[in-house]
Parts: sequence; C-alpha cells; structure tokens
Amino acid sequence: MSNKAIIHTDQAPAAIGTYSQAVKVNNTVYLSGQIPLDPQTMEIVSEDIADQIRQVFDNLTAVCEAAGGDLSSMVKLNIFLTDLSNFPIVNEVMSQYFVEPYPARAAIGVRALPKGSQVEMDGILVV
Repeated sequence: MSNKAIIHTDQAPAAIGTYSQAVKVNNTVYLSGQIPLDPQTMEIVSEDIADQIRQVFDNLTAVCEAAGGDLSSMVKLNIFLTDLSNFPIVNEVMSQYFVEPYPARAAIGVRALPKGSQVEMDGILVV
C-alpha cells in the first residue's frame, strides 16, 4: 500500500487488542471501533446510554483530529447497539456533534460488545 500511516493518540483509548486506532492510506482514514472507554482510566464511563454515546463521539473526535481531520471529515459512520430502541438517543446526541451534510450511516443491532458496552462506532473519513 502506498502512503500507509498508523494513527495514534493518547486522547482516545489505547487499542485493547491487535489493531490500531486508525490507519490512513493516502487521504482516507479507516477508524477502528470505539467503545465508551475513558482514555485515562480505560473503564466504561457510565451505564447511561447517552453518556456512552457522547464518550464514543469524543473518542472518535480525538482519533479524527490525530489523523488531521474532524468529525465533519467523516464520510461513513457505523453504529453498533446492543439495544436498537436506543437509536433515537443516538440521533439526539449525534446532532450535537455533526452538522449537515451528514455522513452515510448504518445502525446495527448486536448481541454484545466488548467490556459490556452498549454502543460501538467506527467509520471512514477523508482528509
């Protein structure tokens, strides 16, 4: 691959497995999934789903910034929820982080996520 760079920031949780926070190839950045871990404590921030969603967006923001972009650079967002009835809360919180034009998006219901998280998100940005 030409021009491949590994993105890392201490402002987002450290990778807890065999992956990088993000990989940049040319001007495209592929973000690994973020769960609502506090980057300092590496613990889930709260049991409250709105708090978890905010932390995930904060973590994604930190990785986007480390890659030279921000959330407005995101072209695709994937959202994984253990309870799809929380999707209206995702929309509400997302409106505090994004303005139009919004990225393409998918929302997927899953049985479980790492560390008992209720939400995980990953995405692609162009910088």
